[in-house]
Amino acid sequence: MNPDADTSYVPNAQNERMKEERALREQLAKEFLEKKEKQMEENLTVTFSYWSGGGGRRSVTVKQKDTVRTFLKVAMKDLEDEFRELNKLSPESMMYVKEDCIIPHELTFYELISRKARGKSGPLFRFDDKEDVRLVADATVEKEDSHPGKIFHRSWYDKNKHIFPASRWEVFDFSKDFGAFTIHGMGEKKAWER
Repeated sequence: MNPDADTSYVPNAQNERMKEERALREQLAKEFLEKKEKQMEENLTVTFSYWSGGGGRRSVTVKQKDTVRTFLKVAMKDLEDEFRELNKLSPESMMYVKEDCIIPHELTFYELISRKARGKSGPLFRFDDKEDVRLVADATVEKEDSHPGKIFHRSWYDKNKHIFPASRWEVFDFSKDFGAFTIHGMGEKKAWER
């Protein structure tokens, strides 16, 4: 519709209907924003391992609206007692890798969850790790479970980025498609079957 067009000849019923439709749209938009805000405030338990040669899984709780930088700050605080070197570091000197993707510090967990982000070996939006799919069954078939992420010093990555597994890691990008794996073996073919 042209908003500049003369509608004085249009019956009032249509004008009323347009007003009702506009009010309904505004109400739905308001409800959507309220639901979004509520979801962003929900707690999220992120399972990770500190890549220091020893492994060991840990979990911290953050809000979905928190950025990866905030998560790294909380995780470093949790690890400080055991690893004294973390006292002197900032979150910018750390990296977070999930499903073979380096997750940028400015991304929020809400963005990853709501956009159903995928990494090379599975979904990024499932941060509630249950068990390693490689130990349970066929590693080529994706399960709904996800692997725990890894946090580590940026300097370690700079020294070892040419060595496996760091050589597989790449910076996460929403525009990149890592959809070669399927959920429970249904749907599209694996990359090596194409």
